[in-house]
Amino acid sequence: MPEILNILDNDLGKNLNNDDFNDDDVQNPVEPFLRSDRVPHIWCPGCGIGTTVNSFARALLESKIDLRSLALVSGIGCTGRVAGYVKLDSFHTTHGRAIPFATGLKLANPKLNVVVYSGDGDLSAIGGNHLIHAARRNIDLKVICVNNLIYAMTGGQTAPTTPDHSTTSTNPYGVFEPSFNLPHLVEAAGAVYVARWTMFHVRQLTRAISEAFHKKGFSFIEVISPCPTLYQRRNKLGDGLDAMKDYKAKSKVRNGAPTSEVGMTMTGEIIVGKFVDRERPDYQTMMRAQYADSLGERFVEQSEMVCS
Repeated sequence: MPEILNILDNDLGKNLNNDDFNDDDVQNPVEPFLRSDRVPHIWCPGCGIGTTVNSFARALLESKIDLRSLALVSGIGCTGRVAGYVKLDSFHTTHGRAIPFATGLKLANPKLNVVVYSGDGDLSAIGGNHLIHAARRNIDLKVICVNNLIYAMTGGQTAPTTPDHSTTSTNPYGVFEPSFNLPHLVEAAGAVYVARWTMFHVRQLTRAISEAFHKKGFSFIEVISPCPTLYQRRNKLGDGLDAMKDYKAKSKVRNGAPTSEVGMTMTGEIIVGKFVDRERPDYQTMMRAQYADSLGERFVEQSEMVCS
């Protein structure tokens, strides 16, 4: 415990003392958001996905989001299992199709806060087409992409985000193909909010999720997270704790940095921060404006429609 606390941000650990861990009657503040009956979870020791869920739950507390208006959608993969552990209306959908499912929910009920919570492979490989077009259309979705730089659940294959020169099961002599710079990709497609943090930056991640909840349009938050079982082990990068130390040493906060400059390499620095925060009409606003212009008095708002 002391070794872990020593590498966390000072503002995270400063209020902790031994008394905080001795009272069995004190409930963890994030526990109401979790399906405790499904614990223990399936994630490997040192995996960062559970930590991102903690930040997500704390963002729900800070944002005071009405949980009855919140829906969480995930696809397939390690991160896709988040949908089964949160005590919310959630959907564990098919591979690569989290964003289309979430889009359907948002269009059917515009009052919903819809979160897509999935991994880099699910969102940027088989789901890459949906990611691009949801950003282009500026669908009002909050996308949390946990990027562990590899296909973790299926054996450690090269993913679209795997840095060059890394070793994977499908590139045992080193990855040579260029990887996606996800913040640059979604900004170019049209996202209105883009941020990246690592699993080390728990408070900053919480703040970013809270900000996304209050942003109308397509928001994308990338979280760099370790995969000790496959990516770390194959590349001799140590365990989850070693990854945390690495994130602390290599991360450089550059809020507002041009996303074209935040691409990742295997050994280089990790640029983190809030890169994009802009305004443009979301999909449903544009749709209503177009229909009102074309149909005039014949246009009826969805909220005014009555089903017989």
